[in-house]
Amino acid sequence: MNRTGTSNHSSRTRGGNPGVGRSSRFGDPRASRSGGPSRSGGGVRSARPPAEFALPRTVSPALPGVERFADLDMPKALEAALGAQGVTVPFPIQAATLPNSLAGRDVLGRGRTGSGKTLAFGLALLARTAGKRAEAGQPLALVLVPTRELAQQVTDALTPYARSVRLRLATVVGGMPIGRQATALRRGAEVLVATPGRLKDLIDRGHCRLDQVAVTVLDEADQMTDMGFMPQVTALLDQVCPGGQRMLFSATLDRNVDLLVRRYLNDPVVHSVDPSAGAVTTMEHHVLHVHGADKHAIATEIAARDGRVLLFLDTKHAVDRLTEHLLRSGVRAAALHGGKSQPQRTRTLEQFKTGHVSVLVATNVAARGIHVDDLDLVVNVDPPTDHKDYLHRGGRTARAGRSGSVATLVTPNQRRSMARLMAEVGVVPQTTQVRAGEEALHRITGAQAPSGVPVVITAPAAARRPRRGTAARGRRRPTSMPGPAPASGLAA
Repeated sequence: MNRTGTSNHSSRTRGGNPGVGRSSRFGDPRASRSGGPSRSGGGVRSARPPAEFALPRTVSPALPGVERFADLDMPKALEAALGAQGVTVPFPIQAATLPNSLAGRDVLGRGRTGSGKTLAFGLALLARTAGKRAEAGQPLALVLVPTRELAQQVTDALTPYARSVRLRLATVVGGMPIGRQATALRRGAEVLVATPGRLKDLIDRGHCRLDQVAVTVLDEADQMTDMGFMPQVTALLDQVCPGGQRMLFSATLDRNVDLLVRRYLNDPVVHSVDPSAGAVTTMEHHVLHVHGADKHAIATEIAARDGRVLLFLDTKHAVDRLTEHLLRSGVRAAALHGGKSQPQRTRTLEQFKTGHVSVLVATNVAARGIHVDDLDLVVNVDPPTDHKDYLHRGGRTARAGRSGSVATLVTPNQRRSMARLMAEVGVVPQTTQVRAGEEALHRITGAQAPSGVPVVITAPAAARRPRRGTAARGRRRPTSMPGPAPASGLAA
């Protein structure tokens, strides 16, 4: 059910909530967690996570939602591009927010992961920017995102629509050559997708100004605050056009986001299409009670299932160890974490999406901004310690109304903390005691014994082909050596 509203302006203070680091080793129980009983059952119950804030009351009425894209005041080229992409009926969050965002209203939108938030803000941003031309280093629209992966997803999603209305789109993120990104800005880009840190670097170096930005979007703003980006985000928002349009979209809304709402959104229309519990209602939730000594074998058998699976662990070291073990066991696995370069991360994601690898072993870097079609199982090998981490890890499955399963491996001393976390999420999971090789494990996850024949994951031929031309600026290579392999990564 859609709800509309707006916030009242109040005190303007700065704040932030830096993320808290965690460490664990794969297969080792966490010393900080105490044992205790866990309830079994199934279904979803209503519960508001304690970190969320109440949505603002209505002040200025919102425009009603629509049932068709044709009912919106959008450029015909955008409407045609939607048809060409096979997008015919708006998702609820798109139907609810687009009439207002196209009219220039500030918007605060909450919708579960996979609910269509990117087009909800992207179509309005492109429609309101169409027909304009940016000067060098002066974008007209800005999308701020917390991670490189989410920047890539937003870029991929908006590119065909930006082309349809002849808007240039640039992406600036850390982990990629800053010189190329500066060049893209110098050539002119109407729409900029950026992570806060890299955008600040480009501004400090004189490559970018934000005073011409008339439409600003904060995507997954709660994660930006959790990651400690609040000071950078507020500093960037202070530089955009004061009378411009601002939109904030997220799967969860924390009290940390309240500062951004009060300070930067002017009489926003609020659409809460999916409450936080809505992010879990299309999933099956399983808590698998395991013995610590058996956890390694259980994770291996789950990874050897038919079909793709995404495994989450807490640390880069644990991810690398498990990935190496899976490869030795005959499972086509690849690792994804913050210690990988951006070209490596992009290539790994592409291999997982295309089926070149069947198992993605990842840290929380993959918990948001990763979209893989028809991914039906996510496994928390290391249980998350925060209810939002659970929501966003699980949100890689059951996207766009499809079904999926989330399984969490829980050792005896983790049961009590996991029960608390599930209560915060609003879920009573199905709880099962499992051992490696048992039928129950196979029934729930499709687990099976691995082949035991080691495998080596090689890059596809296109990715191995050397790139012609000069090396990156500042690097000297012998003339007889080929250039680096082309990255299928972020647009610059």
